[in-house]
Amino acid sequence: MSAAVSSDGRIGVVAITRHGIALAARVIEALPGARLFAPEKFRAEAESAAPGAASCYAGKTGDQIPLLFAAFDGIVAIVSLGAVVRLIAPHLKDKERDPGVVVLDEGGRYAIPVLSGHLGGANALAGTLATALGAQAVLTTASDARETLAVDLLGRELGWAMEASREALVRVSAAMVNDEPVALVQECGSRDWWTRHANGRGGPLPANLRCHERLEDVDPDACAALLWISRRPLPAPWAARLAGRCVTYRPPHEVCQ
Repeated sequence: MSAAVSSDGRIGVVAITRHGIALAARVIEALPGARLFAPEKFRAEAESAAPGAASCYAGKTGDQIPLLFAAFDGIVAIVSLGAVVRLIAPHLKDKERDPGVVVLDEGGRYAIPVLSGHLGGANALAGTLATALGAQAVLTTASDARETLAVDLLGRELGWAMEASREALVRVSAAMVNDEPVALVQECGSRDWWTRHANGRGGPLPANLRCHERLEDVDPDACAALLWISRRPLPAPWAARLAGRCVTYRPPHEVCQ
């Protein structure tokens, strides 16, 4: 699974024009450890923009994509959105392995996550860039656009392990963003999972989320999905009744109450 992108993650910045390389200097400054990739003909500009952190290549930018995908958790492309889509399309695998990709326009006005917004961290990276550059993060993921709970990111910063089939994850996520009743049962683990959410939620909990401290307080027939935070197994009768609509989270032992 691809690692979440953060300000100290492995990030490659691709710029293919003089103006793009000038903007890349600001991006590199905002993302310590990031590395700039630029065409050989702009070597002087690239080395000035990213001293000691510039790599220049001959030939086509598209030929660099396999290297970038293998070497970096996140990619910031100061390239047109359409061009980036065409460049990365032949190399896509799945959202659990693809790096987060964010497109920046040359004016530094918009940071647009293109690939792996959640698991790959592109949405979080776009937010970091927006803050650093005074840009607008253009988030199209439903949970982020509506600032509701992202099921696949719950407890991630707290070290919680998530257990769910892909089908269940899709179904539960859909219930969350479609305002269907979702029960959240928390029997252990840190209680500040909302304020420490991967995308920095600061408002009230979603209105369709009902929180409980015990599984026995939930009526499975009254909820579309269940978020189960516990170290004990889901009892067999409940597992049968909630088949395909339950996501389980396992907090580390040291933070269980």
